Amino acid sequence: MKRALLFIPALLACIGAQADEVPSVTPYRPSVSTPAALSAPGWLEVEAGVQRSNAEDPRRRDTVPYTLKLAFTPDWGIRVGGDAFVHQQDAAGTSERGIGDTSIVLKRRFAVNDANAFGLEAGVKLPTARAGIGSEHTDAGLNGIFSSDFAPKWHVDVNLTATHLGGTPAGESAWQKGWASAFSRNLDEHWSAQAELSGTWRGGADRTTQALVAAAYAVSPAIVIDAGVSKGLNTASGGWSVFSGITFLAAKVF
Repeated sequence: MKRALLFIPALLACIGAQADEVPSVTPYRPSVSTPAALSAPGWLEVEAGVQRSNAEDPRRRDTVPYTLKLAFTPDWGIRVGGDAFVHQQDAAGTSERGIGDTSIVLKRRFAVNDANAFGLEAGVKLPTARAGIGSEHTDAGLNGIFSSDFAPKWHVDVNLTATHLGGTPAGESAWQKGWASAFSRNLDEHWSAQAELSGTWRGGADRTTQALVAAAYAVSPAIVIDAGVSKGLNTASGGWSVFSGITFLAAKVF
């Protein structure tokens, strides 16, 4: 975790010199929801961060989440994401380390006007993590999105998801529904703030609900750093998480 934090200043120094020559980023992190907008077409956009979560089991989980995004047009794109590293400790004190599961998502945007857009994502999560760290099964799902700049400096993203889980206990539905609603506000030229509520429900299992607050700072249009905290609002939702990360344009692909 400490080594990952030290990586961020070095990364800023490497890419800061060219930041004014590239388009603006479109951060998806750190919220659960995603916007209808895609990243700049033809540019590889990278999101990376560190997160620490505390709950009953695992008692502590440290991760290094990442997302690689590439838009082919303003309306079509793909992204690949997961956890580059996971270190967790269960309730008995046993530690495990390794990479996390990997998600691949195809995205389509449907613009309504300059302020409003819908989006649709189709994704699959692959069980690339070792047993005990990941889910150990393949999931597939759809995510419907509505995004709106509904007032000056204000933005909202609403997501509704349906995911088919590859492995569920007897008596529990394989279909999990989810929702997320995130409101963000630009405070000035560099700073913005965000608040979000999200949750899931599934037949035979307890519902989950989570609250998240975060702040972001635009070092330049092409580099945004963020930090925040989330909290599960019931027993099934887990405990606290704290996180920080960065979104930047890495390279022009085409």
